[in-house]
This record gives sequence, C-alpha cells and structure tokens, in this order.
Amino acid sequence: MTQYTQGDGLPGPEGAAAHLGIERAAPRNELMAGNKVECNACPVLCQISEGRAGACDRYANRQGVLVRLDPVVLLQKDIHSQTGKTQDLTPTLAQEVREQVAERGVFVTGVGSSTTYPDYKPAPFIVASKSRGVDLVTVVTEGIFSYCSLKVKIDTDRYLGPEQAVVRCRGEAVGHVTTAEYGSQMLSLGGVHHLTGGSKKEGRVTVEMMQALGNHEAVEVSIEGGSTVVLQAGKAPIVNGVPEQRMRVGCGSAAIGIFAQQWLGLCDEVVVVDDHITGVLSEHQAGRCLHIPPSGIKIKGRKSTPGRYFQVANPGTGWGGTDIEDPLHILAPWDPEVAWPGLKLLMTSTTGEHAAWYVLDAQLQPQPHAMPEAVRQVVDRIGENCEPSLVSVLFLAGAGGSLRAGVTDNPVRLTRAIKNALVNVTCGGAPSYVWPGGGITLMADVTRMPRGSFGTVPTPAIVAPIEFTMKLSDYQALGGHMAFVRSLDDTLKHGAWHNDGAPTQLRWEAPPAGVYPWPLDNPPMLG
Repeated sequence: MTQYTQGDGLPGPEGAAAHLGIERAAPRNELMAGNKVECNACPVLCQISEGRAGACDRYANRQGVLVRLDPVVLLQKDIHSQTGKTQDLTPTLAQEVREQVAERGVFVTGVGSSTTYPDYKPAPFIVASKSRGVDLVTVVTEGIFSYCSLKVKIDTDRYLGPEQAVVRCRGEAVGHVTTAEYGSQMLSLGGVHHLTGGSKKEGRVTVEMMQALGNHEAVEVSIEGGSTVVLQAGKAPIVNGVPEQRMRVGCGSAAIGIFAQQWLGLCDEVVVVDDHITGVLSEHQAGRCLHIPPSGIKIKGRKSTPGRYFQVANPGTGWGGTDIEDPLHILAPWDPEVAWPGLKLLMTSTTGEHAAWYVLDAQLQPQPHAMPEAVRQVVDRIGENCEPSLVSVLFLAGAGGSLRAGVTDNPVRLTRAIKNALVNVTCGGAPSYVWPGGGITLMADVTRMPRGSFGTVPTPAIVAPIEFTMKLSDYQALGGHMAFVRSLDDTLKHGAWHNDGAPTQLRWEAPPAGVYPWPLDNPPMLG
C-alpha cells in the first residue's frame, strides 16, 4: 500500500485537524509503484523506494512510512556534557529533558523540524513555554528559501577583484564582488537569479556552495580579474594559496593618526602605504599638531587633504593591498630645498606585515638600513592592533509564502508584529536582524547557528531553520493556530502536531555564553 507523505502535516480524519476540514490529498502519480512513498516536502515530489532517501537526503522510506532523517536540535540554556551530541530519545532521556525545561530552559530549533512548504499547513512545532513568568509560544519550522543569499565579509588588504566582478565556484557564476569596507572585502553569493535564473548546473552549484558555507565548510571561489579565495566561516581566508593573518588597523591616514605620537623623535618621516588612502606623517594633521617639520617628500598619486593620498599604485596583493613589492616605487624625487642627508624614513603597511627603514644619503636617495629597535616596537604595535583575519558569513533571506501561513491565518499580522518588536525571530536559536521596510527579510550569522543547520532541496533552494517566539496572548491576537499549540513535554511524547511519532533522536547544542541572549529572554518581547 502506498502512503502519501506522513511528513506533509495533514492527518487523517481522526487526526488533530479533522475539525478544520483538512484532508490529505491523493498521490499526484496514481501509477506510482506500490512499494514507494511520495514526499511533498518540496515541489520535486520524490517517489522514494523502501530503504532509500529522497533527493534532499532529509526524508526516507522506512517500511512504507516516510520519516525524517535529521534529528531535531534542542538548545539548552546552560552548557551541558551532552552538547554537540546526537542521542536516541529514550524514555529516560525524555524525562531528563522535561526536568531541564524546569531547571534551565530548553529551546526547540527549526533544525530537523520539517517544513510547511509548499502547501498551507500549521508549522510542525508550535511549542508553549514560559520565561520570567510569561506564557510564550515558539513557532518552529524549516523554511525552504529560493530568495536567499550569503553576504561574505573577508578581512584582508589584498586585492580580490574589481567591484561587480563575477564570483565563480566550480566554473559556475554564483555571485559577485560588492563594495570594500573598512579593512574587508565583501562578496554577495547566491540569490534567486543564480538559483533559478541560469542553467540547471548553475543553480545546483550555487545551492551546494551556499549549503557548504552555511554549514561552516570550506569552499574555493575564483573572482574574474582577481584572486582565488578559500572561504570558511570563522576561519582565515586563503588568498591565492596564502592564508591571511591580519586585518588592517585602519587606512594609511588612520594609522598615522593612531601612532604619530609614538613615532615622535624616532622618525623624521613616516609613510603608511595603502591601496585606498596612503598617509604621510609630516603633512598629516597629526604631524602638524606635533610640530614635525616638512621633510620634502613627494608622493606619486592623487593628493587629497594634507597627508592623504589616493591611487598611489594599482590594487594588488603587495604592500598595503597595492601591486608594489618595493615601497620606494611610490616616491618621486625629494625636494632638495627641504630634504636633508641623514633624514630617517619609515615605510610600513597598514598591518605592519611590511616595513622598511631608510636613511637619505648625500644625493637624497633613500638607502636601506637596519631598523632601530624602538621603531620596530611601534611597527609591532601596529600588528598587535590588527585583529585576526576571518571570513564572516551572514545568511540573508526573505521569509514569505506558506512559511508565514504556517504561523498565522493572516500573515501580514505576523510581519507587523515583528516590526513592532512583539516577535523574536531566530534562526536555529541564533538572533537575527530583520530589515526595515516590507516583508520579513532577515540576516543571521551562520557561526552562531547549530552545526548542520542548512540543507537543500533540488528545486533548487536552501533549507534553513527559523523560529518565531512571542507571548501566548500576542500569538492568539495575530490569528495563530491555537489548536496546534503543544507543550515541549507533549512534543517529546508525540512529535509534531500531526502525530508523526515522537522524535527518536535529539541533538543538543549550547548557544555561545555571554554573547547573545537566550531566545526566550528577548527583552522587547517580554517588556
């Protein structure tokens, strides 16, 4: 006998939703083999044979019953010895969980929870809880996102490629370079046009790349007209095979301002080489305030305000993110009416990784000399003030469609409640930032989400957890599915509201202590 997806959330007439008139649809393919199960967790509608999994590897056919393969992930408020482990949910463990709910607090995340997509149905888990004496509800689901991307921040001075350049993975276009920010290069990866607007291969490679980066795995990308970069959230980027070490302390002008006092009396002139803004100590306002006399130095490039120069060289992977290996390349002949033999010149990069000490000879030519220890200490301090170079990955998605209908029968009320800070939106328990304007456009740091949070479906689209927590009274007011609210204790006994069976496995995770608030303790929501 074939079965039409126990994972679709639609019980039979005897189920919890019978009084609402919800009925299970007939299989789409009436000629489906009798030993297969059809899954409608996404529009692919896989027909899964006994003992096999669907195309997304999230659902499988076990003895004619469609089951979820991923364990439901629970967060617990205090770090516990079980953190990071997947455990069979035995009666004894279930009792321990119930005790921890009372003592510490347990939060059901959307990781492994199943989904409401693509047809209307209440979210799989609508969990009642209490925090600070307030009755709360958390609506838990896995969203299937076609409208989503990754915003990647790469801490480096190296030139990665021109703005708007295409970023490729395995030869396919998967994103583009955006603006450079202070000490970082930014990429936009994924998005609906790469997922659905190109070839099937482009969509497949894009979604696989997004899944890997979201799950903290390493991915190599190449930038047209630029570099090859290995990206991994929370790790140092690898640019053209070389791991980055430092994020710059600031632009060349900022470095002058920070360290001018420490150079006073040690150097006659300092040049901080930078692709964007190269600083010159004697001309800079900081140098003038310290009464450092003019040195007669002349810099190639476009002068901005005093002591600040643009375009001293082309972008590259050399000194200060330029294409030069010899810093003297950016110097024009010195002014013989101002410069003097014996003038002491320090040239350094914005990270202190490159630094050289020169003394002008009788012909006013800079000659390399051993750097005095006192000067070396200041250069080392530049490096000390540089933070470690990291790759940061933010998941950006628009939560719409049937995902919102899984929360309430009037989705616009959910959107308004979020904008009015009545609803706390999390992704796998991690806090999210919801953009202003229309819709529910949110961002979350993937390193704050439980491991394995991201999956895919072959449509192609990203699967990611999302949770909406609010007061029970507010949930009722916005038209929430009150008939499907269950306590955590009941959820552990019976599973999702459509009685798909109690979860057989749980995975424990602990949110970073002291970094982000506990998902159930959001101050605006409880205020």
